[in-house]
Amino acid sequence: MLNSWVVMPTCLPTVLRRCHACASERFRANGKFRVNANHKLLDAWLLVLCTACGDTAKLTVLERMNVRSVRPELLDRMHDNDPGLAAELLQDPVVRRRNRIALDWDGAWRLDTGGSDHLDREVIDVSVRFAARIPVRPVRLIAEGCGLSRAEVERLITEGKLVSAVRLSGKLSGDFTFTLKR
Repeated sequence: MLNSWVVMPTCLPTVLRRCHACASERFRANGKFRVNANHKLLDAWLLVLCTACGDTAKLTVLERMNVRSVRPELLDRMHDNDPGLAAELLQDPVVRRRNRIALDWDGAWRLDTGGSDHLDREVIDVSVRFAARIPVRPVRLIAEGCGLSRAEVERLITEGKLVSAVRLSGKLSGDFTFTLKR
């Protein structure tokens, strides 16, 4: 039987970028947007607050876009300060590259294993799905989901008792499956 685990975001990740006011490097997004129209041209920013001094920084979302070329539902979501849109935009590689930011997901996700009935089986097959592109070490997920230490998970990989089609070292942010034989 294939078990299904889901890595789910619990809040918006911390934005890593240097603060101009205090030189801190951590900002938190609260889902607020600022939209500015200059005649027929539109600018839009996602506002982030420095975790140290509270200074506001603007992450460019739209720059000098013709109003007619912006989808009305996107504009509505920005005017409504939609936190779901903030999450989508923070994950957008174009937005991250344009604003030269990185994301820190520590403490901003959880693993849903659907219960602990799999823990006592000799062999478990697990499909891990990511609800958002959250980079996490598979070893950490497997250790947390199976109630093992990371060292035990590493030992199981070395012994060939934990196998997957993907490399389990490093970080992943895409779906994968693995089989664990105790």
